[in-house]
Amino acid sequence: MDGRVREWRPGWPCPVAAVLGVHRRGGGDPTYRVDGDRHWRGIRTPAGPATLAVEPRAADGVVRGEAWGPGADWVLESLPGLLGADDDVTGFDTGRHPLVAEAWRRYGHWRIGRSGLVMESLTPSILEQKVTGQEAFAGFRMLVHRYGERAPGPGRELKLWVQPDAATVRRVPSWEWLRMHVDPARSRTLVTAARVAESLERTVGLPGGEVERRLTSLPGIGVWTAAEVRQRVHGDADAVSFGDYHVAKDLGWAVAGRDFTDEEMADFLEPWRPHRGRVPVLLALAVGRRPRHGARMAPRTHLPAKVTRT
Repeated sequence: MDGRVREWRPGWPCPVAAVLGVHRRGGGDPTYRVDGDRHWRGIRTPAGPATLAVEPRAADGVVRGEAWGPGADWVLESLPGLLGADDDVTGFDTGRHPLVAEAWRRYGHWRIGRSGLVMESLTPSILEQKVTGQEAFAGFRMLVHRYGERAPGPGRELKLWVQPDAATVRRVPSWEWLRMHVDPARSRTLVTAARVAESLERTVGLPGGEVERRLTSLPGIGVWTAAEVRQRVHGDADAVSFGDYHVAKDLGWAVAGRDFTDEEMADFLEPWRPHRGRVPVLLALAVGRRPRHGARMAPRTHLPAKVTRT
């Protein structure tokens, strides 16, 4: 089956893998596949499910997108924004710190993309609250395989999936969440969000502070989850994942040789407002992440202890 095709010429050397990779939830994400330079995604759009294949063609200076399914036109229309075309770097002062300046010199082509799809990012972000990545990614895979659908066109042969829609999430029984290793706190949060999914989708285009206010008004959603959504959905350059297990520690290790607390990270990033979210990513790209010498965090039970990441 032939798909619809769009060739887009970005105004900068767009690093497709680095920009799109934030939408991949673990190596076994059933909604994301990589085949050589081609990135495949199963996406639920307002027009219906779609399979999207994105391939950079550096020799021609273009990015080629091919899409199948009812949402094909929607994803192709959204392709530039997804790859960072709407990300305005005006006012980002790289001279405030030598490491940031070096990171920008090496990775200044990286941009923050925007998917425009709230539930697509909110669902896995809620599943990632308060648990290890291993447990979160496993729960996401089970949710997609049990309640999602195969992506259209060649997505079926690639075993590519599309997340379940909000109406389906609302109907998942409580015992099924437990079978997917999702504790009651996270399942309640996700079902609550699914009940108001239409209003959440309408936050696209609103200022970051207003998006955070509306998201965090829902029980179980805090600043960490809101920032994860603001980054991926809205392309918000000022969104910082405060409360993350690694972000502040990695940033502190990069700039000071020791772990930072969230408060120390906030102080360090303040001069870059409204581009605070760029700095941790650029430093991670340029410097890497701190060595993980300790034991891995153990997977949690369905009776979580008190933690702060929501």
